[in-house]
Amino acid sequence: MEELAGLLRIQVKKGINLARRDSRSSDPFVVITMGTQKLKGRTVENNCNPEWNEELTLALKHPNEPVLLIVYDKDTFTSHDKMGDAQIDIKLFLEVHKLGLQELPDGTVIKRVLPTKENCLSEESRIVYHNGKIVQDMILVLRNVECGEVEIQLEWIEIPGGRGL
Repeated sequence: MEELAGLLRIQVKKGINLARRDSRSSDPFVVITMGTQKLKGRTVENNCNPEWNEELTLALKHPNEPVLLIVYDKDTFTSHDKMGDAQIDIKLFLEVHKLGLQELPDGTVIKRVLPTKENCLSEESRIVYHNGKIVQDMILVLRNVECGEVEIQLEWIEIPGGRGL
């Protein structure tokens, strides 16, 4: 069995101005993939601004593997319609964890990440020390769709006896 580096908890907070795929609205849900892992969130019916507020956790074996977030519109009788996707750039977040920072004042901004064409960010994202943990809030602009954003938060979870980053 391959040894884990740790766990990456992704809190999927909400969708913002998601595309309509049904006549009046959409029934969106999120799928997050990394390598062979695939996690599916719950569906929010008839809402283009859904509040999911759910946590999906990936087992991190290869920190360089891309993390992809895809939003779908749930359809009962046909295949689900894709409502856009975004790559979650976790490289800087993981680099900050390698620093081993602890006991910082709550709210300390450790690093600022500016939007680029590559990282799908809609605005500046901050890696912050909050409640004894390092977290990163981000709003991702969905690609391959006319509109839509998804707000998420990243959190790293150490595994006792794991190999770490």
